Amino acid sequence: MRYSKEHKNQTHARIVKRASVKLRERGAHGIGVADLMKEAGLTHGGFYAHFDSRDALVIEAVTHAMDRSTERWRKLSEETPPEKRLSKIVNSYLAPEHRDNPGQGCAVPALAAEIARESSKTRRVFSGRMEQMIDMLADQYPGLPRKAARKQAMAALATMMGSLVMARVTGNSELSDEILKSGRDAVLERAASSEKKPPRRAATSV
Repeated sequence: MRYSKEHKNQTHARIVKRASVKLRERGAHGIGVADLMKEAGLTHGGFYAHFDSRDALVIEAVTHAMDRSTERWRKLSEETPPEKRLSKIVNSYLAPEHRDNPGQGCAVPALAAEIARESSKTRRVFSGRMEQMIDMLADQYPGLPRKAARKQAMAALATMMGSLVMARVTGNSELSDEILKSGRDAVLERAASSEKKPPRRAATSV
């Protein structure tokens, strides 16, 4: 039975979406092709009608997951006054809901260590999407020159992701909640401090 191109595209998208969830829940090596295809209502052999290899599926699943995170941040920004956008993003990221639902959350804290051991192509895709996340976060520092805003964004992202990893390791506990709060405070206090600093004046010769 031959299916239309639209049906094939819909099936392909369903597999990628499902894989992106499993990838974040179980890690890059936690995706079993046979089980994944079964969940999608397809046979193991049908996998190669959609993907050239397992790596191809991982790349698409990572891309899907990271694009969703960036889009979520963009939507939060559009719905929030400029002066509250950074805190909105940080508070939603370092929240118990995000900690407790890795399959629906950011791919970076869930996968970064494993992606470092994947193929060079997978790492390039991951790096490119992370660059987009940095740029998106840098947009939330409008009072800073672009280079300084990117530096702040990188530090903020590292703090947010590290805090989330630590919070997940310690589980749903009082310590975990303290880690989330400490991460939020660190990012937002640093941002407030940078806004108060007067711009550095160029040295003048005497």
